[in-house]
Amino acid sequence: MLQSDLIRLRPLEADDLEFLYQLENDPAVWGVSDTLAPVSRHVLRQYLDSAAADFFEVRQLRLVLEDSAGGAAVGTLDLFGFEPLHQRAGVGITVLAGHQRRGYAQAALTLLRPYARQVLRLHQLYCTIGADNEASLSLFASAGFTRVGVRREWLRTAEGWQDAVEMQCLL
Repeated sequence: MLQSDLIRLRPLEADDLEFLYQLENDPAVWGVSDTLAPVSRHVLRQYLDSAAADFFEVRQLRLVLEDSAGGAAVGTLDLFGFEPLHQRAGVGITVLAGHQRRGYAQAALTLLRPYARQVLRLHQLYCTIGADNEASLSLFASAGFTRVGVRREWLRTAEGWQDAVEMQCLL
């Protein structure tokens, strides 16, 4: 089981609808998730119906970060862009605003690394982070990710174009 004293990583469940609705419709998250509009409950229900598909088939996986003490869903960890030949996948983490800076994301990455290496047989994980997102840059660096490059003017924001930092973690 993917669990620590702080969190448990678990698959999506049908009763995660309201949690996902809250998460996906938070405008503060849209800037880091390439989302421009709210998501309906209907669309999220359809997503939940297909969320149990095999990682190797759909090439993505979403896990819920659940507080070990209270059992509340506090965020998600996404593996995406899985490339079987190259044994790599992108990783993204979202934590609800009221639960940030409590160590949930760090604990999730700590649990993810051995799972990705031993169970999913990945060779590496990567992420793309806005250059001004110091919290995420620090989080991934402390989890063993190395900065490998910068994409100039890669992200369009309300303030204009922003560079994106590429990071990777060899497992």
